[in-house]
Amino acid sequence: MNENVIEIKNLYVKLRDMVVLEDINLSVKRNDFLGIIGPNGGGKTTLLKTMLGIIKPYKGDIKIMGETPEKGREYIGYVPQYVFFDLKFPITVWEVVLTGRLNRTKYFKNYSKEDKEISEAALKQVEMEKYKNKKIGELSGGERQRVFVARALVSHPQILLLDEPMANVDSPREKEFYELLKKLKEQEKMTIILVSHDIGIISAYVDKIACINRKLYFHDSKEIKMDELMAVYGCPVDMIAHGIPHRVLKEHD
Repeated sequence: MNENVIEIKNLYVKLRDMVVLEDINLSVKRNDFLGIIGPNGGGKTTLLKTMLGIIKPYKGDIKIMGETPEKGREYIGYVPQYVFFDLKFPITVWEVVLTGRLNRTKYFKNYSKEDKEISEAALKQVEMEKYKNKKIGELSGGERQRVFVARALVSHPQILLLDEPMANVDSPREKEFYELLKKLKEQEKMTIILVSHDIGIISAYVDKIACINRKLYFHDSKEIKMDELMAVYGCPVDMIAHGIPHRVLKEHD
């Protein structure tokens, strides 16, 4: 059985006739927790959307669970960077999570007993079941993100993609959220790919880190050397990074 749930080979992506991803090669194994870092506009979100089949590659090959992205997306749960809705709209946590079953339920029909049981279980997984009747707009940013993770989980994904899930979330809630992802990985044997700017905190939780700025730098590890970070960001980087204690690795034998 192939351990790789995602395989990308020589991938190029163009947007508005401009190459935004160049010669990307990446293999992600079952039960990996991969963090993807890089500067704004470097192509992180574009790569996730290409995995989902939302964006078509210019050339190259990408397989999700051995299938094309269009077919393979059924194995993926996706938490986008921004979920656009009116916080004043009177939709409850329960109703938001149920909408994750729409791809399994015919539109304009009542949700089934199974849909409701699965949604209840997902809320328990993210420890938000006691908020099920609250309006989504009444929650904090961190609580809303947990709800959106639950919404992604109701399709029973084998791969969970999260795009900057901690954007606009208070720092005290970050650790709790990353602990939740770690628990999901361990309990559900789920592959997780997390896009983030905060390489200091994610390095304590992920198994591997890739850097992307049009090109991808990946060494099947969460230790990245200083010259690699400089190559990705295009300038010297002064930041705390990978390992325990967190560090940016300088060249060494």
